[in-house]
Amino acid sequence: MQRKKWAMNQFVLLSVNSDIRFPNIGITLHNVPQGFKIFGFQIALYGIVIALGMILGVLIAVWQAKRTGQDPELYFDFALYAIIISVIGARLYYVVFAWSEFKDNPLLILNLRTGGLAIYGGVIAAILTGIVYCRIKKCPFFRLADTGMLGLLIGQVIGRWGNFFNREAFGKFTNSLFAMQISLADVSSDYTCSLQTLAQRYQGRQAAYDRIIEIRDRIQVVDGISYIQVHPTFLYESLWNLVLLILLIFYSKHKKFEGEILFLYLAGYGLGRVWMEGLRTDQLFLWGTPIAVSQALSALLVVGAGGCILYKRLSMQRKTAKKK
Repeated sequence: MQRKKWAMNQFVLLSVNSDIRFPNIGITLHNVPQGFKIFGFQIALYGIVIALGMILGVLIAVWQAKRTGQDPELYFDFALYAIIISVIGARLYYVVFAWSEFKDNPLLILNLRTGGLAIYGGVIAAILTGIVYCRIKKCPFFRLADTGMLGLLIGQVIGRWGNFFNREAFGKFTNSLFAMQISLADVSSDYTCSLQTLAQRYQGRQAAYDRIIEIRDRIQVVDGISYIQVHPTFLYESLWNLVLLILLIFYSKHKKFEGEILFLYLAGYGLGRVWMEGLRTDQLFLWGTPIAVSQALSALLVVGAGGCILYKRLSMQRKTAKKK
């Protein structure tokens, strides 16, 4: 009995002892933890959720490979490299565009438990890894990409819930149906620092500054606790990706050319991200500008991927016409 009690004492939830509320649909999630401590070691739920998304992503890719008559071992092997390199890419993308957070203490770059993984960095790293991998294995890159994109999407669907536990990746103030309330004590210092500090932090980025000011001006107090009320953009993106995943799974057996699923993913995800990035308050900006880098990249992907699909379809039509 004593041994069991000792073991239980080694497991402690790392809870911020605060609720996450969705007042307009009457849902309150009580004391949502950020992680737990086991045998003195802190484990963030952010990392666990992302790891779960990666595992399921590999399984979806392998399932799709079997479904389309490919060798599933090719995807198991690719995942060993892609996952590691994608995490590195996601972190580097974030660090490059948020260098002010790390310049005084570069060792913080190695601390992933508090967040700071940018999906576009992971996507870029995965695509580059796929190109190299396919050259070595002498297999078609676009076929691998079409299959792998479905795994990437399920990883994004699940991984965004890591932001939920970290109380991050939310949007501007809203009183819409899905408005989310987070305790003021659990969010970044943007919402508690002096206006002078905030103005210096967002100098030259008036739109971002105005979004944060609006949230600060509309703080809600419930049972003596102060909450910010915002768009749950992590939820929007998770649902957007889920719909995109379902559509691409159904369409994948009817695709017109190798690489079409890749381009549809880039265009579809980019389209949603353009909108959602415009709501967010924790954007990464292109150096010295008010341009949200992920929003700009999303717009370029929509145009570029859409153009590739159109070009390929027209080329196929011309070839068909010549044969006739």
